[in-house]
This record gives sequence, C-alpha cells and structure tokens, in this order.
Amino acid sequence: MSEVQERETLLTMSGVQKRFGGVVALGGVDLELRSGEVHALLGENGAGKSTLMKVLSGAIAPDGGECRLRGERYEPAGPVEALALGVAMIYQELNLAPDLSVAENILLGREPRGTFGWIKAAEAEERAKSALSALGGELSADSLVRDLGPGQRQLVEIARALVDDAQVIVLDEPTSSLSAEDTARLFGVVRKLTERGVAVVYISHFLEEVREIGERFTVLRDGVTVGKGVVSETSTEELVSLMAGRSLDEFFPTVPHEAGEVVLELDELSGQSLPQAASLSLRRGEILGIAGLVGAGRTELMRALFALDPIRSGELRIAGDLAVATGPKDRLEQGLGLLSEDRKGEGLALDLDLATNATLSYMSPFAPRGWIKSSERAAVVTRWIERLGIRCTGPSQRTGDLSGGNQQKVALARLLHHDVDVLLLDEPTRGVDVAAKVEVYRVIGELAAAGKAVLVVSSYLPELFGICDRLCVMHRGVLGAARPVSEWTETEVMNEATRGLNGGAA
Repeated sequence: MSEVQERETLLTMSGVQKRFGGVVALGGVDLELRSGEVHALLGENGAGKSTLMKVLSGAIAPDGGECRLRGERYEPAGPVEALALGVAMIYQELNLAPDLSVAENILLGREPRGTFGWIKAAEAEERAKSALSALGGELSADSLVRDLGPGQRQLVEIARALVDDAQVIVLDEPTSSLSAEDTARLFGVVRKLTERGVAVVYISHFLEEVREIGERFTVLRDGVTVGKGVVSETSTEELVSLMAGRSLDEFFPTVPHEAGEVVLELDELSGQSLPQAASLSLRRGEILGIAGLVGAGRTELMRALFALDPIRSGELRIAGDLAVATGPKDRLEQGLGLLSEDRKGEGLALDLDLATNATLSYMSPFAPRGWIKSSERAAVVTRWIERLGIRCTGPSQRTGDLSGGNQQKVALARLLHHDVDVLLLDEPTRGVDVAAKVEVYRVIGELAAAGKAVLVVSSYLPELFGICDRLCVMHRGVLGAARPVSEWTETEVMNEATRGLNGGAA
C-alpha cells in the first residue's frame, strides 16, 4: 500500500447535488481528501468545480448529499463557520486590502482583543509572524500589501488560512498570474503545508503543474465525478480524455497559413515607463508570440498599441500609414483589436448579457437608425456561440453567470465580430480548460489563414511554441528580436526572459 493510500481520510463529500433553477450544477459528486496530500480537482469550465468548492467553503448549501470532516457531519452555515472548522478557500482573484500591512491583512476580522475591545497589538503581530514563519519567513509582517508582487500576495492569503489553523486549503488557479519563479516558490510552500498534515485541493488547467505538485486527482464532467486516481499512475492523455469526454489527438491544431505583407510596424516605440524603444513588424497571415516574465512589460506594450496607455515616443504604422490615436475607438477604426488579460476588470461588462458583450464595439449592423434589431443581433451572436462552443443558455444570458473560460470566449467573439485586421491577444487562454484551449488555438489558426495578423502574449511557453510562427522575448521593458519558433528552445526563451536576474547581463 502506497504512502498516499495509508494517510487518514480528512474530508469526504458523497453524492453532493446542487441546482440553480432548472440547471443541474452538481448531479452527485464524490470527493475524498486525505491528510497531508495535494489533491488535484480537474475538469473543463462549467464542469462543477467552482460550485463544489463553494459548497465545501460554506458559500452555498448543497441540495443533497453528505459531507464529513474528521468523521463528523460537515454543514457550515457560511464561509466564517467553515473557516472556524478548518476549511479555507483561496480564490483566483485575491481578496486583500492593499493599503494595510501584511500582518493587518492576515488578522483582518480576527484580531485578538482584550478588555473593552482593544486590539492586542503584540499578540496580533506574534500570530502573524508565526503564520509567515510556517511559510518560510520570506515576507515581512510590516510590509504594505500594495508593495508586494502577485506571488507574495498569494502567500499572504495562505498565511491568513494558517492563522485559523486550516486543515483543508483550496487553491483555485493559484498560478494564473504568477511568474515561473513565483510558481516554484508557491509549490515549496504547498509542500510545507502538506508536511504539517494540511490537505490541499489544487485546481488548475495546467496539467504539467498538476503532474509536478499533485498526488491524487478527481475529475468532474457535467456536474458528476467521472474519474479519480493517482496522478503518477495516470498519463496526461488519460486525464485530458476524462476531462473532455473524448480524446484530444491534436492539442495544437494545424491550420495552414502563410505570411503576407507587413500590416503593423513599431519603430522605437516607448510607453510612459514600459515598453522601452520596442521595434517590431507583424505580417498578415502571421502569428507572432511575445514571451517574458510577469512584469516584463508585455501587457504595457499591448495597452500602448491599443491606445489605452499613451505612447511617449516612437512610431506605430498600420498598413504603411502612421497611426495616431486618442483612444481605443480610433484603434478599432484603424483595424486593431485587443483581448485584455483582465477580462473581468476591463474586458467584459459582466452585468450585461452575452449578446451585448459580443457586439458592444460594433453595433451598427443591427442599428441602422439607432434602434437595435434584437432578433438580427441574436442570430449573429448565436453563430459565434456555436463557432466558439460557448456554454450558455443563449445570447440573453448574463455574462457574469458564465464560467471563466466561457467569459473569455465571449471576449474573443467580440473581436471576431468586429472583424479587425490585427488581433492583440494578451493571455488568450488564461482560465480556459484544456478542450476549450484547443478550440481557441484552432480559431487563431483560422484567423491567420484568413489573412489576419495575430500578436500573442502568453506566459505558457508550450502555447507559444505550439501556435506561433515567430517568437520574441521581452525583458525589463526591452523587446528582443523576433525569430522563427524553430530557431528557439524553451531553455533559450527562459534564459532571455531572466537574464540579469541572477548576476547575468542586464
């Protein structure tokens, strides 16, 4: 019997069910967590992972089934009670107060108090430092959260869970905004947690991460458990097949395309701080990738190109003409469109329906006299829903009610509907499941085949190597020369992205 199998069972969820009106979100899910393990929870967007974790964290109550924690019935009335019982949820969008210190964030709402309600400052600081020490002691309790990087903020959230002596910690897409260095640091912290007997539920669409950090796994599909096992004994192909319900023979679909004339040219283009003197040429029918670490300036470059941020110096030419813009409206008219990495903050209007989001930047086909022809718009949007495989009830569904991956497809649908010539895609598959990634890759290939020019920023190197024709690397705001993907290796890309960080040349 393996060490994983010998560990005591900490929590079980049996036959868990949840409906939202007529929609069955969970149709009978089983999950077992053991002390000191990293348990990967896998599934496509909309498979039920988020709903199951909301049940576990006390955010919603199940309609059926049973949960037991350390052998006792587990029925928390809300997240506060769940935390008191030892279950903590750390969401993809971190919930921290940036103007407070690390220690204040760790103890926010749970400060030790004495007579007359005064906070015991010394005890509070000691508890915060103890939690940070358990994570390796890399963070100062006095630092302001706003001064921390994404990886360090992630550690603050984990320290909050440790203050409450959490025995089950759920990490939802924890590396989606982290650099490779921060991801490695996070994995070290996760291993420290499991050494203390904490059970970690790890949700991720990056299967290579699951293979590195996960021990056992459970796969959900359409709201039910369809597979479980030991990660090391299961191939990636088997995991993908369980998640998608079918075999994905070609992860990066081959769509033949050929580069034509130059459509976008950058000459020594600089933003307010980043990028610095970036030069680049992009051709019709070409997919050009930009690699680099988080904070290298890739997003700032995309924002400057789309006129969201000002250009301090240099030139931008579209189809040979100098392109001046006062805002994104001008860029759309010039044929450029941006898919933002922050779909919730600036990419979508989540309270509006899917049809509005998919057509918001280009309403004129449905409103020749200012009145929107809803039926015509719905017909067009339905075609985008079908082409991109958006899981929804229809064009009138509220966009915020869709899963993250399906929201990303809606944002992509808007660019396709606008029919721009140059697509600026910033992390186009962030938060998108494996099967949906394949569909996005296929669409990108079809766009290039149709003569569109595609500029892709991605932190996922296999993605860049799988879909791009040429690749360049950005380091500290400086954009390197683009070369055919065949002339790069992943090691060379990482060396370019990290040079100067460990004593090398700046």
